Amino acid sequence: MARSAFAHNRLESRGLGGHIRDSKVIMFGWILNITYLLAGLVTSPLWLYRMLRHGRYRTDWAQRLGAAPVRYGLQPVIWIHGVSVGEISVARTLLDQLHAQLPDYQVVFSSTTDTGMATARRLFAPDHKVFRFPLDFTFTVNRALRRLRPDLLILMEGDVWPNLVSACRKRGIPAIVVNGRIGPAKGYPRYRRVRPVAAWLFNSLTAIGLQHESYAELYAKLGVRKGKLVVTGMLKFDTAELADRVAGQDALAAAMGISQGRKLIVAGGTGAGEEALVLDAFGEATAGLDTPARLAIVPRKPERFDEVARLIQSRGLGCVRRSQCPDGQAGPAADGPAPASILLGDTMGELRKFYALSDGCFVGRSLVPQGGSDMIEAAALGKCVAFGPHTFNFPQAQFMVDAGCARRVRSPKELAGVIRQWLSDPAAAAQLGRAAQEYVAGQRGATQRNMELICRVLGRVSPPGPGTIATDAVS
Repeated sequence: MARSAFAHNRLESRGLGGHIRDSKVIMFGWILNITYLLAGLVTSPLWLYRMLRHGRYRTDWAQRLGAAPVRYGLQPVIWIHGVSVGEISVARTLLDQLHAQLPDYQVVFSSTTDTGMATARRLFAPDHKVFRFPLDFTFTVNRALRRLRPDLLILMEGDVWPNLVSACRKRGIPAIVVNGRIGPAKGYPRYRRVRPVAAWLFNSLTAIGLQHESYAELYAKLGVRKGKLVVTGMLKFDTAELADRVAGQDALAAAMGISQGRKLIVAGGTGAGEEALVLDAFGEATAGLDTPARLAIVPRKPERFDEVARLIQSRGLGCVRRSQCPDGQAGPAADGPAPASILLGDTMGELRKFYALSDGCFVGRSLVPQGGSDMIEAAALGKCVAFGPHTFNFPQAQFMVDAGCARRVRSPKELAGVIRQWLSDPAAAAQLGRAAQEYVAGQRGATQRNMELICRVLGRVSPPGPGTIATDAVS
């Protein structure tokens, strides 16, 4: 089979120079092992607290120590790894195209977090093997690679671990980043401080597919060779479902007492310290306003649900929790005490339902310096969208503002003004939502561009249209 130039990116292992480089890599790997162990000891009080208090880190320890699924037979394997729920979720359209264009490959998934594992199992099991990502010790990653014997490793967004990448390169296993990004305010400065190590790490990858040209520029400044950098676009635009309704939204509305006659503002994916700001903004926005409105808050992390409930109650407000209002149960009366209450989305996987029911969405982790949450999901539902100044994890945020299909606010007071505008002028809010949905529709195509990259790495040629499979490249 002809192989792409990408596929030959591996360590030289022949000759004196190759042996010297191998020795340096082995030494560096053991230095990392010791560093990881020391870091684990220093942080042990934190992860032990999380284990006992929140139930994290309790399961899958055999897989964390390298017991990946065993590959039997000769069918080639593509290993996809993602950390968060978002990274796992955007792999859905990629998986569909992998099956369509590379049907001879088996695809397996790994994740690091409990929520990522739960999402991967829900979306991909039992048709695909799902396992816990191994800890980045030399012996654990080598064990995982011996068992799985992948033909390609795909790292979603850039969760790159040096011992794993080194082990892949030594074995001649291509390792690529798909849907890659690097935070200009957080990730890039950190890598910049260790630029030689960062350059070595990312140059050890076969290729890096990036969401935007601005990320490619940052990687190049770190010393990554430009031939490895490919701008493929953002997969989230392809996975975002363009719709006006979401399955299950009516049941959610009935269970929580959300009526069509009362406007609903949703603050989704909020972070620590932000819910208080949102409550202040909503209170200011609705003071003296004739239009009846309610607020729903959906925190990003489930371990903060109880904390946010206590915050709401400390303000003298009622708290209607989704976990206590299951589908099929009569919700609180729309004209009783509930309108003075705050709705709390304290279940997983229902943010889109809340967004679909809303008359305006504030996308969280952005009034506080946490990088923002996904604003594309709400925009794809045709909702008017606002977010704060801290969206460094989502470069499309500014492009949406520039395109006139989203609003950026700098403070809770500005957020209050935007919410008041939405509630006072629903026609203008609806127009902003339509513009947001049209913007998402116009940004699609990243899945196919990433498939072209994957095929080149594997020495294949991506088909020109649907209905055909990738063919071997002609040398």
